[in-house]
Amino acid sequence: MIASQYVGRITLLRNRVESFDRYPFSLPAIRSLEQIEMHPKVTYFIGENGSGKSTLLEAIAVSLGFNAEGGTKNFNFGTRRSHSELHEYLRIAKGVRRPRDGYFLRAESFFNVATEIEKLDEDPTAGPLIVDSYGGRSLHEQSHGESFLALMTERFGGQGLYILDEPEAALSPQRQLAVLSRMHDLVLDNSQFIIATHSPILMAYPNAWIYQCGHEGISRVAYEDTEHFQVTRDFLSNPQRMLQILLER
Repeated sequence: MIASQYVGRITLLRNRVESFDRYPFSLPAIRSLEQIEMHPKVTYFIGENGSGKSTLLEAIAVSLGFNAEGGTKNFNFGTRRSHSELHEYLRIAKGVRRPRDGYFLRAESFFNVATEIEKLDEDPTAGPLIVDSYGGRSLHEQSHGESFLALMTERFGGQGLYILDEPEAALSPQRQLAVLSRMHDLVLDNSQFIIATHSPILMAYPNAWIYQCGHEGISRVAYEDTEHFQVTRDFLSNPQRMLQILLER
């Protein structure tokens, strides 16, 4: 399977780690990490805040040559160095195919990517405007959600490796459904997604692999067994009862 996908396996070089008592190796998702197999189409990492899923996703992206704050491999800027050294301790097994396209989206720093695009496009000698590949409209002149959708629909061209960190951050439920539809189009065009998310809508993509990052480390879970699905289902099935329990004093 690995030969036919862009990223097949992530291995932590544990013998090189001096101590698992310091960040980022002390994070629950990293402390017991040995090896993770990637789905050839869509892989999710889920877990509570602070579990280490975004740190792991960032390390995978940087190890593959993406800018730590996001963008394509051609972006080389840094607003503030905040990424960990974890990428230096990962071995990534790649398939024989190479992606034609690729992107690392970090919801929290996409503003910085938009700013960098405007900065680069100010150079009249730089060639075609970068913003044209995002639909031709400044990302700063759109809402956060609109700019995310422009990225998905305009910039992502297929046959690509797309690493997305909490892409639902600015998206309404309806827009999350639109993202699922666009993801499917790209998967059918030989793309691979690796996503960290809290959204039970996004993680519902059929046959995807979901890795739960918890206190015991990382383990594969079925969609219906995730806390995200169960809490959302229980709340929507009887919101008044849930609110009564939550708001009792």
